[in-house]
Amino acid sequence: MSVPAHQPVGAFAPVTSDRLELGEGPRLLSDGSVILVDILTGRLLRLPQDETGPLVELARLAQPLGAVAPLGAAGRSPGGWAVATGMDFAVLDEAGKTVRTVAVAPQAGSPQRMNDAVCDPAGRMWAGTMAYDATPGAGALHRWNTDGSVTRVLDGLTVPNGPVFSPDGHTLYLADSAAGTVEAFRVDPGTAELSDRRPVFRVAPEDGSPDGMAVDSDGSVWSAIWGGGQIRRYSPRGQLLQTVDVPALQPTAVCLTGQHLIVTTAAYGLADPGPWDGAVLRATCTATAAATPSASASLAERSV
Repeated sequence: MSVPAHQPVGAFAPVTSDRLELGEGPRLLSDGSVILVDILTGRLLRLPQDETGPLVELARLAQPLGAVAPLGAAGRSPGGWAVATGMDFAVLDEAGKTVRTVAVAPQAGSPQRMNDAVCDPAGRMWAGTMAYDATPGAGALHRWNTDGSVTRVLDGLTVPNGPVFSPDGHTLYLADSAAGTVEAFRVDPGTAELSDRRPVFRVAPEDGSPDGMAVDSDGSVWSAIWGGGQIRRYSPRGQLLQTVDVPALQPTAVCLTGQHLIVTTAAYGLADPGPWDGAVLRATCTATAAATPSASASLAERSV
């Protein structure tokens, strides 16, 4: 697959006047709408369709909300949402009410929560967990299987972030923000077993940390650089192709719609936030990515 050396990106501007504490997980749905979360306030949000109003609140949970995927077919949400929240996987109905919960066993030690998550093409949900105090090695990667069971896939992580799949679904990219690393794994499409673990790229501590990611239709990996005010675009083998400056210190995740590059940011932890810290930012960009995969409808029916 040919990977373009450069993708033109326009100037950023806030989508709305809203400012989020820890915005994350922007996801393109097949109807063209974009959802996201404000992790620590437990809110599921949607970008306004008229491009003039505020963010639309779809659900508010009592626990941190790490990430969301539509439940059902074709990237829509006829049956609600699959979510990673607190230390649980859960299903929300269309009104945002929790109708099913599957607990994830935490590691011993510091209190933990779900962080970023994504579904694979088969409808399984993959989510990272981390300690609130980012205890080294306390994080893990978990998989919510279509039979309702939960598998702990990887241990020894600290701040797992941005799980994202290649366009064919056969490669999983995973960041550990605390280590500054992004790794890739081969994924068996039938069993979901991981193999062929390899490093892809590393971000130097003085440059920030890799956070949420997206993979475009050419296979390039777009990574938000927390603390560095950048989006970086890499080839599948880890070559840095492009750096895009972001007018916010803590970009957290990216979404490609084919018309825009959408970036969530965070004001969390900043003593003196800038005017766009915590904003959802948007710039023109023609790079495309498929709509986010849906969670299997069976997750709403099965629990073990």
